[in-house]
Amino acid sequence: MEAPMRSTRRLMLLATLLLSAPLSALAADPCPWLRAQVDAPDPATRLAAAACEEHQLWDRPFIDNEGRYASSTVREAETTLLTNGEQAWRRVAGYWRGADQLSRLQHRPGAYDCMFAPQSAQPSSACRSFVVDVPWSAAFISWVARRATLPGFNGSPSHVDYVRDAYRNPETSAYRVADPRTTRTARGDMLCYVRAANRVFGFAGLASLLSSEDGGLGMHCDIVVGAERGQAYLVGGNVLDAVTMRLMPLTAGGQFANLSQRSLDDPLCTPDTPEACSANRQDWAVLLQLRPAAELAALAPSPGLYVAPPPMPVTPDPSQPGQVTPRPQTAPCCVECSVGDGLPRCPGS
Repeated sequence: MEAPMRSTRRLMLLATLLLSAPLSALAADPCPWLRAQVDAPDPATRLAAAACEEHQLWDRPFIDNEGRYASSTVREAETTLLTNGEQAWRRVAGYWRGADQLSRLQHRPGAYDCMFAPQSAQPSSACRSFVVDVPWSAAFISWVARRATLPGFNGSPSHVDYVRDAYRNPETSAYRVADPRTTRTARGDMLCYVRAANRVFGFAGLASLLSSEDGGLGMHCDIVVGAERGQAYLVGGNVLDAVTMRLMPLTAGGQFANLSQRSLDDPLCTPDTPEACSANRQDWAVLLQLRPAAELAALAPSPGLYVAPPPMPVTPDPSQPGQVTPRPQTAPCCVECSVGDGLPRCPGS
């Protein structure tokens, strides 16, 4: 009789521990389930599923709740294969192509070459340079939105364009803007920060800029793929050169808990100041809240993924047999512009 009683006591103890454990400890990565939901009827689920599908291809790198980066295995411009057998640089070029954003950046060296990355027999040095030199996080968001056929979303090479669209045109945009410090988040939302070395915006500062200016601004947005039981999971592109998941704690009410805000007085991240090295400490300035499915259904439909035309024939240079005329180079400009970077905004970005 004693052995069965010991087993019963162990089960009761285990049940007590589970019930008393923090709810966040019971949360789990939602992506393994979501990856099979890319054709779900709910737009928020489709959006999260498309992001999760890409995260799996990149071997699931992540940033934990403390802002520590983990498990990096492949970087953007490498010929290293993703889990689907595709070279990493070609996949990034595919985000640009599928989002139909390369045509807006044809003045940038390498953009033309990236149009035909899938057909290239050999790695393209020009396209790989483009992948490194031009931030692709907004192209990733735009690609995911097209993959999910998200109504009311206008893709762009620059995050600030669709953030501004949500701010100025809330009735026709898939998103509404909200203060990330006080608003409950849900699957399909986007959490965004501003990348400006000499200024901290916050929600009020960004709202002021969006209401009065049309220029560029360096930003980054992650897609919320899960938010429950005290834990948020977000996926973004070009996060430390990959498609990366970010973990962030939630309050009992579903808001981001103690959202770590950057300040101008922050010390530099060095071995002497490891407390300054959290990748989750940013100028979090806006939460884009995805509108309910019924409201999204009334918006303009989203086009599907763009398929590039076949390569155009190159024109030989008569003075150089066997050579082709190089494409003209243009002055440098910025896509994801930062305040004070001294560069003009690229046309169309």
